[in-house]
Amino acid sequence: MRISSVAAAVAAASVSIVLVAGCGGDSDDDEAFEGQSADAIAAKAVDATKQAKSVHMKGDTRTEDGSTVSIDVSADQEKNCQGTVGSQGAKADVRHVGSTFYLRGDEKYWQQSMKGQPAAAQKVVPKLQGKWVKMPATDDQLAGICDKQGVLTAMDEDKSERKGMKRGETTEVDGEQAIKLTKQGSAGETMELYVATEGEPYILKTTTQGGKNPGSITFGDYNEPVKPEQPPAGETVDLQELAGGQQT
Repeated sequence: MRISSVAAAVAAASVSIVLVAGCGGDSDDDEAFEGQSADAIAAKAVDATKQAKSVHMKGDTRTEDGSTVSIDVSADQEKNCQGTVGSQGAKADVRHVGSTFYLRGDEKYWQQSMKGQPAAAQKVVPKLQGKWVKMPATDDQLAGICDKQGVLTAMDEDKSERKGMKRGETTEVDGEQAIKLTKQGSAGETMELYVATEGEPYILKTTTQGGKNPGSITFGDYNEPVKPEQPPAGETVDLQELAGGQQT
């Protein structure tokens, strides 16, 4: 089994999160963000969240094939991160330490990742049980899990999403006051963006109800240190060495 095959198997089960943070027109005279339009509030929220040193993201979303992917990860601007990702009942712990990305999947995770390579899976999966797979953090598909800035930049990719949101009521998200911005999507989905009304206008939550990709992600623990520990050498498996040992 060649290194490209192992890398492809791991990448296939990676999670990418694309969040929608739109802006828009209606304004209100609530005390929070008094006189400011939804456009201005959302713009401030995106900017403040990008500027934060770190954030904890937790939630799930349904993909178009009907499966659900989940994320529970803390990451900072230097891509230090730790947490858990999952899909279809399978889970994997992730860590990004220095220039190395580590992933420790359960058996179901690896079986799903390598379902197109049954012969290789039979040989490799037993060697991965309880082990952290070590791989270069330069792999774009994998590093995206821990790329705080990349995830937040993706929120603003589609400029059409900046049109038509409306201000809603002030509510609470995990004990913090937030103003809700809403928008009806073209496919009938309802998108909501919750922005902190006290302190920095951080994004606290995004949700999509209905449509092809319903889900919800909460954001918190802003600017808290993210200090993942490097897994012990005896608990790691080097991706390149493993692939080299499986070459035929």
